[in-house]
Amino acid sequence: MKEFIFTDCVEIKELTGRKADDEMMLMELIENAPIDSIYYHMHSFFLRHFYIVGPYPNDFANWVVMQVRDRVLAEKLSAITPAKNKNLEDIRDELVEVIDAHLTTIKTNPSVIYGQPFYLMNSKIIEIPTRIEAKNLKEFRSALAVVDASAVYNHVFEARLRVRRGRSDFAIWFEEVLGLKNLADAVEHIDSYMYSLEGLRAEILSLCDKELKGPSKIGIFDEPRHFTLIGNDENDGGKNG
Repeated sequence: MKEFIFTDCVEIKELTGRKADDEMMLMELIENAPIDSIYYHMHSFFLRHFYIVGPYPNDFANWVVMQVRDRVLAEKLSAITPAKNKNLEDIRDELVEVIDAHLTTIKTNPSVIYGQPFYLMNSKIIEIPTRIEAKNLKEFRSALAVVDASAVYNHVFEARLRVRRGRSDFAIWFEEVLGLKNLADAVEHIDSYMYSLEGLRAEILSLCDKELKGPSKIGIFDEPRHFTLIGNDENDGGKNG
């Protein structure tokens, strides 16, 4: 059986030197931004805030509501989230269309008066291998409870969109390795954009607990009580408690 190996990540950020002071400039920034910038401003908020979620789940919506004070546009931008049939270019197009339609409707160009400009950023995600692996659902559940929150981000957001797998690494492993399609589908039905990373972790742990308690699953898994640290012998303390 193929083990699930947890991988943390860190984000390397850089300023592009471009900024926007009003909604028209923001639309033009988005239209011409590198694709990594779209990813950064749509998703990296979660990696920067493990425990709390801002007013909205992306930087564009948060800047519009907090700096420009345009709650109507912010609500529209916050509703743009990835779907299985969307890639980053689709998201860019949708952002531009929403801002353009909004500006056409209100026939003005709301701008920052006392707030901060929107600074366009780029980012790269660097994966950091861990020594934590799981061979079955119980080991997975134990490991997920203690891994760094960046691993949750990497295996959910990174896997789904930037690396274009379409699904989280968790769901792929549950279905293809453990044969737990219902659990995989349940994980994919979580609205990841409604939670902080810690909240998302808690939701997935809850689904694992329900699966482990299900009477139909008894006896299917070999269920050691702990996850495994790769490279350690079982007799030299290589299992965490």
